[in-house]
Amino acid sequence: MRGSEFAELQSFMAIVEHGSFVRAAESLNVTASALSQSMKTLETRMRVQLLHRTTRRVHLTEAGGHLAARLQPALDEVSAAVADTSQLATRPRGRIKVHAMRLGSRLYLEPHLPAFLEAFPDIRVDITLDDASLDVVQQGYDVSIRLGEMLDQDFVGLPLGPRIRQIAAASPAYLKNLGYPEVPADLGKHRCITWRWPGQLGSYQWEFFKDGQWQKVSLDGVLSFNDQRVALEAAVRGAGVAFWAEDQIQPYVDRGELVPLLTEWSAPFEGFYLCFPKQHQHSVVMRAFIDFLKQRVPASFD
Repeated sequence: MRGSEFAELQSFMAIVEHGSFVRAAESLNVTASALSQSMKTLETRMRVQLLHRTTRRVHLTEAGGHLAARLQPALDEVSAAVADTSQLATRPRGRIKVHAMRLGSRLYLEPHLPAFLEAFPDIRVDITLDDASLDVVQQGYDVSIRLGEMLDQDFVGLPLGPRIRQIAAASPAYLKNLGYPEVPADLGKHRCITWRWPGQLGSYQWEFFKDGQWQKVSLDGVLSFNDQRVALEAAVRGAGVAFWAEDQIQPYVDRGELVPLLTEWSAPFEGFYLCFPKQHQHSVVMRAFIDFLKQRVPASFD
């Protein structure tokens, strides 16, 4: 159907609603003569008379009544569809797929999910927790929460939190028996608890900083996990030395369960970012998600 034909049908229904060419023309913001000509064109094209015209009133013919009965539900549905679509600007509707590193999710996503779902009940959030570095777009994700060092070149990256410092730590009982490492190289003589990135066979290399240079220490752990939290819990039980983010270790330090080690060799690096392809930021659902996190974690986005 061409646009002009649809307009003619809308004009016909306006006449049916108002029962007058004059009042229908006013509602459509056209002249009565233009509306009359539009109806003549419609009747000519349909090859049937739709309206009986008198000086005071317009009446439907049998064909006109049949057309009006069939058109009304269809036009109501069209109006509803337009209204629903327009409402997306104020009430976003849809689905967002999030890929998040476990620690980033725990710190910056999970605490805010209940409030987000309450604010946007028509948005469905699909979250994958995975510490692997992957191609977000190729895997079908809309947004990712990852470390700054893992940002893709063509992505928008919004900082979620402060810089991170990783430190080594062990339990007081372990250190009493085996002593304190004084330099990173001493860790080779200790029972170290390592962890692996997803998809990697080797253990994560512990990194230390001194005199303007980063040093990587490769260790064969007596225990190796694919989850940092489990590795830390093992250290609390005296199994050996663990290595993780300082803010995650601090509660154990406060309780006297762990002792920080080699802190003078530890330096901060870029923390977690909310990152996404540039073109995704124009999505109504994405804008709702991004703006919500900006409100919940405002200091991070300054």
